[in-house]
Amino acid sequence: MIEKRKQALVAALKDSSPKVRQSAAEALEVIESTQGFEALVDALEGDDRGRRIRAIYSLEKINSPRVFPKLLAQLQSKDDDARSAALHVLGKKAHPKTLGPVVKMLKDSRPAVRAHAAEALGHFGDRRVMPYLVAALEDEDSEVIRAAIRSLGALGARDAEEPLVAMLQDSRPDLRLEAVTALGKLEV
Repeated sequence: MIEKRKQALVAALKDSSPKVRQSAAEALEVIESTQGFEALVDALEGDDRGRRIRAIYSLEKINSPRVFPKLLAQLQSKDDDARSAALHVLGKKAHPKTLGPVVKMLKDSRPAVRAHAAEALGHFGDRRVMPYLVAALEDEDSEVIRAAIRSLGALGARDAEEPLVAMLQDSRPDLRLEAVTALGKLEV
């Protein structure tokens, strides 16, 4: 019974309707199968940008070490959204072996990608990323700074106190608010 369902969903990933393809990818998130994984891999390698982005997000629900090389490969994509989506999923999965590549994305040329990298790092729970997040507080883009502040708060390390207190002097009230919130999450 479940095999028929999987086959139907895999076939639906090639449907002419983007909404049908999206719904099929979401359904395959729930049903972890080799067939579903292979269909997502096909989508990652295809020319349909929207399908590729949805496939990246769909990899979040698949608990297999095979997803990591596919996600890491997307960090090299020329498509900002593909890199951002891969960072989002890598952050949610927070696998220690992907930490280094995620840190490197803080140097991406695109602010949105850097912001997704900073946000992803907060999910890893690894305090070794603190110096990189503190450096990201100097970024010219407010979204990158906001993500770095949130991640410092998520880490909860007392070592983040000084840079977060310094952010209270920033001229942007939204960043000061983020800093206050993050300070409240630090170890006492």
